[in-house]
Amino acid sequence: MRALRVVLILAVVLGGLGVGADRVAASYAESEAAATARVGAVRPESADVDIKGFPFLTQAADRRFDEVEVRLTGVRAQAGGRPVRIGELALDLRDVTLDGDYAIDRAGRADGTAVIGYPDLEAASGREARVEYGGTGGANGTSGTGKGAGAGKLKVTGGVRILGREITRSVLSSVTLVNGDTIRVRADEVPGEGIPGLEGLVRERTDFDRKIEGLPKGVRLTKVEARPDGLVATVAGQDVSLRVS
Repeated sequence: MRALRVVLILAVVLGGLGVGADRVAASYAESEAAATARVGAVRPESADVDIKGFPFLTQAADRRFDEVEVRLTGVRAQAGGRPVRIGELALDLRDVTLDGDYAIDRAGRADGTAVIGYPDLEAASGREARVEYGGTGGANGTSGTGKGAGAGKLKVTGGVRILGREITRSVLSSVTLVNGDTIRVRADEVPGEGIPGLEGLVRERTDFDRKIEGLPKGVRLTKVEARPDGLVATVAGQDVSLRVS
């Protein structure tokens, strides 16, 4: 972003470069930020940065932007000590400050979403089980008005060996958020068919907790829900350190 400093100096010397040049400078800054974006020390697979407000050069000269939208694809994080790929991390940054090189440094506030695809959640679960979207409704997929009705469910399928035979069970599981950083998956119920110990064995395959780590410092999960396109976590934070440079 050092080239942006040169543009700012020219703007001062020439008494302003006009609307066209302001937009060119903004586009350049967005491209540079996207090309070198990181979450911590890790590069995402791709990034898009949109700096809001006009004029851009005035904001840049003050080293402060009112709003910046950042969309990162393929962010590598950790889930319970296991690698997890976040398919998309979208953040709306407010009251954004720049460092000495005019690179995005911190945000007074951040709001957004993180989407984890079901194959990625399955890989991070550490379970020998398949994880899919299970639709909405009550236990066993029935519609209802009781607790949890209408909430998105996960369908988790795992196999166990008991009494000399292999038994495979698919369960509908609720997903909840614990302590602002941990995704908890629990089967609503496990059909036992009168086999002693079957429920416990199935839950060993299907139930799990995974603490999400590696998000920008200051960002916490505030809500998590299962949707057809993946597990969607709402995120928010204040005084967020997200250096997109």
